[in-house]
Amino acid sequence: MLGDFITRCLILLLGYAYPGFECYKTVERNRVSNEELRFWCQYWIIVAFFTVTENFADILIGWLPMYGEMKLALFIYLWYPKTKGTTNVYETVLRPYVSKHEYDFDKMFREWGVRGWDLAIYYWKNCTELGQATLWQFLDYLAAQSKKISSKNSSKKKDGKDPYAPSAPPLPDIRSALFDNYESNFSGRKKK
Repeated sequence: MLGDFITRCLILLLGYAYPGFECYKTVERNRVSNEELRFWCQYWIIVAFFTVTENFADILIGWLPMYGEMKLALFIYLWYPKTKGTTNVYETVLRPYVSKHEYDFDKMFREWGVRGWDLAIYYWKNCTELGQATLWQFLDYLAAQSKKISSKNSSKKKDGKDPYAPSAPPLPDIRSALFDNYESNFSGRKKK
């Protein structure tokens, strides 16, 4: 039995890297036959489908002995020129299943897309509200710190310890300052 690390490396090399390079060479040739392109497109469709289902199947059958080696053998079977496993698997298993459920898959992906956007907008809205609340808290904190510093500076001036230290004028609570100014302006207009 091969080690798990070696098996994963071989799957990456022989299941993804080598077929990817072969697909690249096929696409970059000047005169490519449709059969070659069809073969590699079918291979990548099978690999994508296998990768998605594998994440769930690993929980159920990942404990089997030599599971990694079986995956490696499947990848080699799919692209090996003498077996042409890609064509066999695509035509007998994948194509009939997907064509039978194509409408359901399409509907499911559209629903997931809409739900994904709704979820993204929901979290964006919550993050902006949280960011705004945090900003107000931070500004309130800065105003409170400024009050402490200015009160210390004014006490130093009274004691005569540091008359040349610059002091900032005390800043009122930002929210109350904004609302007090608004109310005084508004009430002044009413009285006139």
